[in-house]
Amino acid sequence: MYTDTYTHLPDPERQAAFYEGVAIKRGFAWVIDFVIVTILMVPILIFTVGLAAFIFAPLFAIVSFLYRVATIGGGSATWGMRMMAIEFRDARGQRFDLSQAFLHTLGYTISLAVFPLQLISIAMMLFTERGQGLTDMVMNSVALNKRA
Repeated sequence: MYTDTYTHLPDPERQAAFYEGVAIKRGFAWVIDFVIVTILMVPILIFTVGLAAFIFAPLFAIVSFLYRVATIGGGSATWGMRMMAIEFRDARGQRFDLSQAFLHTLGYTISLAVFPLQLISIAMMLFTERGQGLTDMVMNSVALNKRA
């Protein structure tokens, strides 16, 4: 017997407002989050008297990872996503907890590290009925409009 994994989430056909524009909003949220992480790097560079510049890329990745886990774990959305009025929900329709935030961020980080996976994820966000990326599909999660 077939059961829909997403029975506790809004139906994309009957409740399309929850999914409208989410892929584009996720793109804008990503840009906002990138700027926020860049701003978070400034005090680190100042505090280390510029020495952090020599390991900027890996340090940026660590700060970004921690920022995403903390913000998603604390409200099911990064600050950029909150500005875009979207949030993550798991297959039960619940907000992410800290472990789900960690796993989602880990999946996102792996996708960034393996560029073809990132391209596949973006295409999936644009063309799947729930706008899910690769990590979302693996975790049975979605990003939804908060005010739908």
